Amino acid sequence: MAPITVVEGRRLALSNLEKVLYPATGFTKGEVLHYYATVAEVLLPHLRDRAVSFLRYPDGPDGQVFFTKNVPPGTPEWVTTAEVPRVEGPSRMVLVQDLPSLMWAANLVTEFHTHQWLVDTPDEADRIVFDLDPGAPASIVQCCEVALWLRERLADDGIEAYAKTSGSKGLHLLAAVRGASSEQVSEYAKELAVEAEKAMPRLALHRMTRSLRPGKVFVDWSQNAARKTTATPYTLRARPEPTVSAPVTWEEIERCEAPARLDFDARDLAPRVRDHGDLLAPLLDAERAGSLP
Repeated sequence: MAPITVVEGRRLALSNLEKVLYPATGFTKGEVLHYYATVAEVLLPHLRDRAVSFLRYPDGPDGQVFFTKNVPPGTPEWVTTAEVPRVEGPSRMVLVQDLPSLMWAANLVTEFHTHQWLVDTPDEADRIVFDLDPGAPASIVQCCEVALWLRERLADDGIEAYAKTSGSKGLHLLAAVRGASSEQVSEYAKELAVEAEKAMPRLALHRMTRSLRPGKVFVDWSQNAARKTTATPYTLRARPEPTVSAPVTWEEIERCEAPARLDFDARDLAPRVRDHGDLLAPLLDAERAGSLP
């Protein structure tokens, strides 16, 4: 029988704590849960009031990996859910609002993915995101070059950008916005991706065409669509090692000369949070949100 843990008054059955989920490092399910509890203070604000899609990998990244968007069977009644619009019709999804619901979700072994809008205002985007995805032999080093160009271009329009690693190969650029629909944000993001390609034709690419991507950075603007989700800040990823989508400073991006410089896993995050706090906290401040031109 799974041990029962009480988290802020909620009873949770946490199962298979000794199970190794990341064989390359011996990282266990118990360590996954410990990681999420450790970063809960900075993670929860980025999950709160957003419908969550789970990328689940209960047997580790080498086992079955699948998305869960609807409320999973067996979800406790105290976990907040909400009906959200979807292309194929409304759907009921989970909201991770507090530490008990975070630990319940973490026990499913999951990545967290969220939309660029809040559940109460699905018609208005509150974030813009660029997913910078390198095509080999390009790496996160080249992503940093593109990120620096996009940062300046966004600043020209009065929008302040922040960055995090994807937790995989690339980099995510995010900014808080207001007063625009997801469609309008998508159009604006595409315009900037096209501009980036024109400014750096040997480096940046705004089209998804696979044959064009070797050696370049795909500036994926499409994740701003209302139906799309992006890996939430601080989420673990289903990779061979317990890598994390980790916020980074612009100084780190400017100094990035090798991929290892921006490669963080769960064991790196506690000291980073102690040193930096939440580097993406400004995204949560509505007064700092920019308006699209």
